Amino acid sequence: MNIDLESFFESFHFGRVRGFFIKNYNFLLTSEVATVIAQLTCYKGTLPQGAPTSPIITNLICEILDQRVLKIAKKYKLDYTRYADDLTFSTNDKGFLDLQAEFYELLSSELTRAGFKINEKKKRLQLRDSRQVVTGLVVNKKINVNKIFYKETRAMAHQLYKEGKFEINGKLANLNQLEGRFAFINQLTKYNNKIDGNKHNFNNLSSRELQYQKFLFYKYFYANPKPIIVTEGKTDIAYLKAALKNLYNEYPNLITKNSDGSFEFKVSFLNKTKRLAYLLGIFQDGGSALNNIYNFFDAKTKKSTLSYLSYFKKISNTLPKNPVILLFDNEIKSGKNKPIGNFINYAKLDDKKKGILRDKCMVNIIDNLYLLTVPLLDGKPECDIEDLFDKYTLSQIIGGREFCKKDKYDHSKYYGKEIFSKYILGNYTEINFNQFRSVLNNINNVIELYTKGLVDTPGNLEAKNIDKISVEKVPLEV
Repeated sequence: MNIDLESFFESFHFGRVRGFFIKNYNFLLTSEVATVIAQLTCYKGTLPQGAPTSPIITNLICEILDQRVLKIAKKYKLDYTRYADDLTFSTNDKGFLDLQAEFYELLSSELTRAGFKINEKKKRLQLRDSRQVVTGLVVNKKINVNKIFYKETRAMAHQLYKEGKFEINGKLANLNQLEGRFAFINQLTKYNNKIDGNKHNFNNLSSRELQYQKFLFYKYFYANPKPIIVTEGKTDIAYLKAALKNLYNEYPNLITKNSDGSFEFKVSFLNKTKRLAYLLGIFQDGGSALNNIYNFFDAKTKKSTLSYLSYFKKISNTLPKNPVILLFDNEIKSGKNKPIGNFINYAKLDDKKKGILRDKCMVNIIDNLYLLTVPLLDGKPECDIEDLFDKYTLSQIIGGREFCKKDKYDHSKYYGKEIFSKYILGNYTEINFNQFRSVLNNINNVIELYTKGLVDTPGNLEAKNIDKISVEKVPLEV
């Protein structure tokens, strides 16, 4: 049985909120403090629907009511739950059908006593053979979304992929709104998998998870509003942001400085969230995440099951909006065991592209997907991004400890990349970023090449374009 209360939040007026915090023994606040809390949380004299504070305060005030309703529910062997104004009573006892009128009379009296009114139009009794819905969720055998909601979400996504826009309830909507629907569906899918004891398998996602996966690829790698950079580690992003802030005058296509002194990046950096790890295999650190990204661009590899790039190019009336740039440390000469070596073999780059990558530290892999590496310095056989800092910066003592870029180190003597990256971001105006110019130049070149390719030869962005560019020789020392 579902019971809905009319004008629930409006029932909690300013005086009721203020009086609760003064009289409730858990608070016993002074009238001045209680007044301020009521002033902060009420709007036009009542608790507003949609404010994050409103359900918390109503739950506090309704604690006594819930205890009284629970007592009535137990008398009739009912389970009781409440979400804001939605009260639900459930039982396996068929005898309740003969007692429901008696129960409803008692319940109605208690709710009226508490200052509420039942919305008779929304009162409903749902038997086990019907679709039982609680706060929009189907709860018959397991918690799930209404099939209509899922099908509507899938149809919205299809319209977006095909036309570049979609609607919700007849109004134009945005990607964040659609992702909210997918995230809601996925939250329930994960919950049911956990209850059923199903272990997560990235290579064996359910049909609903695959729909969300497809949407995430579209959002981040096909319709991305800015060129997006994907790095091996999370600290690499901090270094690049700091370098751009320092050299912003030289890279107006990558960053601008506002009149208030803040910066606006014209490129984005992929935040490797748990959601991306779960659905796309993009984990926080390491090159395997970049291998998994490649899977969705090219279905030729053995482990790949689907090329979303081909799907969207076929169904959409637009090409990928901006380039996707994968940035690796330069460890090409070190063999297959390094992330860049693994990626090159995984993507099966031909000799021509390998040569371009060695010479230019950048190469186009497929369509809007590009591969970049940091340059080799001082004749070294390999370089990581930390090697782009000068010796003075790398020798900074923080908390009496020296910097160590290895994953394992003695914490009593050394500090790691996390602390070092925070130091770089906090002191970007004073740090020498001269060696970063070669990386930033290549990012700039990729964006210019891709933009020109869209205009001149849409859908045919070949690696040979990169072979025509010149790479600025940056002096090793300033």
